[in-house]
Amino acid sequence: MFMSLTPAPAVTPPTADSIDGRVMRIVHAVSVTGSITAAAELLHLSQPAVSQQIKNAETRLGIPLVERVGRGVRLTEAGGILARHARVITAELEGAVAEISDLVGLRSGRLRLASFPSASAVIVPELLQSIRHSHPGLTTHYRELEPPQAIEAVRNGELDAALTFSYPGDGVGLVGDTLPGLRIEHLWREEVRVALPADHPLATRDRVRLNDLAEDTWIAGCLRCRGHLVAAAESSGFIPRISHETDNMVAVMGMVAASFAVALVPQLSVLAAKAFPSRVVLLPIEGDTHRVISLVSPLSASDVPAITATRAACRALDPAAWSLTPFAAQPSLASAVSR
Repeated sequence: MFMSLTPAPAVTPPTADSIDGRVMRIVHAVSVTGSITAAAELLHLSQPAVSQQIKNAETRLGIPLVERVGRGVRLTEAGGILARHARVITAELEGAVAEISDLVGLRSGRLRLASFPSASAVIVPELLQSIRHSHPGLTTHYRELEPPQAIEAVRNGELDAALTFSYPGDGVGLVGDTLPGLRIEHLWREEVRVALPADHPLATRDRVRLNDLAEDTWIAGCLRCRGHLVAAAESSGFIPRISHETDNMVAVMGMVAASFAVALVPQLSVLAAKAFPSRVVLLPIEGDTHRVISLVSPLSASDVPAITATRAACRALDPAAWSLTPFAAQPSLASAVSR
């Protein structure tokens, strides 16, 4: 008598992909209610839908999960194993949903924000106060950075958003410029004036032209402000003679008051200094001399609740309180391709 040596068919073991979250919830409901009909009612599903889900799972796993007992059902050993794990998994999923709901409602979460020095003293306190009042569960972290460093920190994921400023033509986010991978929302326009000593020959004018100051000595601020000064002067036909450099607006005003030099002064810097000496005169400049304040955030994060809340809080601020005017153009969406 010959015996067959044909091997038994190989059984493919189940994998994690054989089970989905809905099946786990169904098995858990069956273990709690002891009935497919009651489980369907608990999950707000139809009884045929629950039965079909169980049948599909049994096919994928290659083993029964429930068995008939009289008019009801009970879990098999395999079904009991799933139910035991389902209790933990269902609780974890419900916890995750609750945490996400908190984020969506901003009952929790984190906002990491940066801005430049003059905005730190004037705009940021009111902005953070508004955000915390509307979303008390949101934790805020603030850093003071000049725009290039703040933009890079947002790009690298160290910050969620940053208030920055740009001068026309400096290539850092005005209309027509791009910051790849970042979203730029232009908020306000800030006028730049010239600070003159009270005894300056032009101090009694209503406004001045930059080329009228071609022979004066200048004070330059941060690298970007210095670049704007040089570009504005060159467009007016002269190269500014810069002999003093400081980001400290109180120091700038003191130097101007002492008749050492003249300076270009953004509106927020004047407000940040709280007051300036009576021996300093601030005059408008003929032509278009301004900078734009913008909110920069990751392009992919436009719907992140904390950033959405920050954007809304910025729009709710009254720029007239700081002699700013709303920026009329639409936000510029940069390319998602990083440099």
